[in-house]
Amino acid sequence: MAKKIYKTSLALLTDFYELTMAQGYYFYQKNRFAIFEVFFRKNPFNGGFNIFAGLQTLVEIILDLRFKKDDIDYLSSLGVFKKEFLDYLKKFKFTGNIYSVEEGEVVFPKEPILRVEAPIIEAQILESIILNIINFQTLIATKTARIFEASRGRAILEFGLRRAQGIDGSISGARASFIGGAVATSNTLSGKIFNIPVKGTMAHSWVMSFRKEIEAFKKYAELYPNSTILLVDTYDTKKGIRNAIEIFKILRKKGIRNFGIRLDSGDLEYLSKETRRILDKEGFKEAKIVVSNELDEYIINQLIENNSPIDFFGVGTKLITGNPDASLSGVYKIVAKKEGKKITPVIKISDNPEKITLPGIKNTTRFFSEKGEMLFDVIHLESEKIKGYVFHPDFHYKIGKIKKSFKERKILNKIVENGRLIYEFPSLKEVRDKT
Repeated sequence: MAKKIYKTSLALLTDFYELTMAQGYYFYQKNRFAIFEVFFRKNPFNGGFNIFAGLQTLVEIILDLRFKKDDIDYLSSLGVFKKEFLDYLKKFKFTGNIYSVEEGEVVFPKEPILRVEAPIIEAQILESIILNIINFQTLIATKTARIFEASRGRAILEFGLRRAQGIDGSISGARASFIGGAVATSNTLSGKIFNIPVKGTMAHSWVMSFRKEIEAFKKYAELYPNSTILLVDTYDTKKGIRNAIEIFKILRKKGIRNFGIRLDSGDLEYLSKETRRILDKEGFKEAKIVVSNELDEYIINQLIENNSPIDFFGVGTKLITGNPDASLSGVYKIVAKKEGKKITPVIKISDNPEKITLPGIKNTTRFFSEKGEMLFDVIHLESEKIKGYVFHPDFHYKIGKIKKSFKERKILNKIVENGRLIYEFPSLKEVRDKT
């Protein structure tokens, strides 16, 4: 009988060549000290920013990473790895330093957003898992932030579980979407793990399981009188609205006013306006309107621009999958190595100019006006003092001048020191508020 996948160690969640390179480092590079940085080359969604996410997930995995006996046995069975290297892996644990941007921070292309300083075997083995976690969670947090901006502050509900890219895609995606601005998730397991509020309404199957729509509404309201959101488009949307109003009358007589209608198909602008008109005419101005159905930031923006009276947006597929961009373009590159007592910068040269790396140990300093408004970021060597003029990395005619009145802060800070966590992670709600 096959083992349960999610019971296994995560030490082998790496590309195979990371391990073959690690063995090479063990025998030929003496496991010298190296510095790697994570950055991405362009913003997704043709947008102007990214929301950094995934740090706590990543750090917890890195600090717990161990090669268990069955991991070593599997690697041994491949006939590729020597006993001396496998004996090294038996004792493996991360002993280096990690610098990172805080979760919820706004970040931009080419900026170092995470740095690993460690013996090169440790740093190399971490590459794939770092990019897997940071690329995905940052992508989904960014997508959600765009949807939140489009909603002009209306509530966003993450409804993506059934369309997510696998189990972890749904769980990590729910976490990242909360950072990006969602107020709740439909994913109950994510709610439990991350203490995210969970929300849900009803399915068409509930309505169809009763002889009459109004009977389905009535029974639902009896079970959940304080959160009665009725799905009205199973048969005829306008008749569904009328049936929902009959239920609201019963709830109001009991002193309950927390109810609403969900629209899941059709012309959402027309139907939301018509729903609001009917509800208000019948005296139910407190009733909320929830809409869903393949929503994204563009559709939501259009609905808001056209004054659609919508209170909640349930967003699923296009949020949890990062539609239309399949991934963030984050990469993990070596930028310096230790030779004796000296740290030597290294650079990757490419026939594709965009793939040429920026050498040396770097940080990013963010500058603010006297009023606290973000002005620009400057990428610089960690030891470099910024003064005078700064230049755009792509458009050299764009020049900024550092004024004495500007406030500044470095956005890359130490999280792990010598394999020990020295940073206190904020709650997920605090990260969301920061965003």
